[in-house]
Amino acid sequence: MNFTVVPTANYLILAAALFCLGMLGVLIRRNALVVFMCIELMLNAANLTFLAFARERGDTVGHISPFFIIAVAAAEAAVGLAIIISVFRNRGTVNIEEIQSMKH
Repeated sequence: MNFTVVPTANYLILAAALFCLGMLGVLIRRNALVVFMCIELMLNAANLTFLAFARERGDTVGHISPFFIIAVAAAEAAVGLAIIISVFRNRGTVNIEEIQSMKH
C-alpha cells in the first residue's frame, strides 16, 4: 500500500480556520447555544493543534493534553447547558442581548 503523508502545516491551517470560525461565532452570534457550540469548536481546534504537534514529534505525550481538554469540555457542557436551561426557564429566551444580568 502506498500512503501519502499529510504535512503538519495542513493540520495547523485547519485548526486555525476552525478556531477563527469559532471565535467569529462567539463575537457575532447572539444565541447562547450557538455561542456555546462555538466555544466547543475552539476547544476542538486546540485539540487538533496538540495532536498535530505530537504527530510531528512522534511522541505520545502530546496526546495527554487533548484528554484533559475533552474532560474540561464535558464538564463545561454539563454546567453550561444546565445554566442555559435554567435561564430559558426563568426568562423564556436564550438571546444574550435580552439577558442583561443574573438578577430577575
